Amino acid sequence: MNQPEAVGRDCLIDAGVVFGERVRLGDRVIIHEGVVLDDDVTVGDGAILGRAPSAGKTSTLATSALGPLIIGRGTTIGAYAILYRGTTIGSECFIADGAQIRERCQVGQRVVVGHNSTIENDTTVGDFTKLQTGVYLTAKSTVEDHVFLAPMVTTTNDPYVARTEARFEKTRGPLIRRAARIGGAAVLLPGVEIGQEALVAAGAVVTRDVPPYQVVMGVPARVVRPTPEEQLLFPQENGHERGDY
Repeated sequence: MNQPEAVGRDCLIDAGVVFGERVRLGDRVIIHEGVVLDDDVTVGDGAILGRAPSAGKTSTLATSALGPLIIGRGTTIGAYAILYRGTTIGSECFIADGAQIRERCQVGQRVVVGHNSTIENDTTVGDFTKLQTGVYLTAKSTVEDHVFLAPMVTTTNDPYVARTEARFEKTRGPLIRRAARIGGAAVLLPGVEIGQEALVAAGAVVTRDVPPYQVVMGVPARVVRPTPEEQLLFPQENGHERGDY
């Protein structure tokens, strides 16, 4: 079994941790049982890997039967980041200082998770997606490839705002389609769908689905114009209509 290439001061490493080649650990890193680190992973000072979730007495969060935390080749994990069990992080990701990724998440390759950003449980983040500083991705969200979330974007998943029993069956985060962009401090309400290559302006409050290839702004957000052609990663095909992805 491999050992880390470099280990800082006062690290705590449980039995059963699997290390690839050339893994480097900073000072005071804590790695719990069942974590798998692929080749060329770097872990910053004070990071906690493989943490088991806990729940409050009134929470409905499922916390049992979690698999290992798996961290892909070449990924960098910043200082004091916390990554939970049951999550998979793809190759060549950058998880910044103070970021938190909860259990049962799937994070693709070359994803950036910014300083103090949070990805809550049961969320999927696609390849090449970027979460800037202070982004909050609520539980049960789906974010596709090449998405950009500007600083302080907030997503929500409870249409009943913590009241009525009906919320337990209706909890659902947003679905953000490929190459969509969300401006700084925008708020997405539960279950909204942001279409491919759509652009949500800074400070907008999105209360309903956003069509693909459209710019929305305001409170509540409204369509104002098409996404500029020169900004598209995936140019619009002829006949592309709302809901056709």
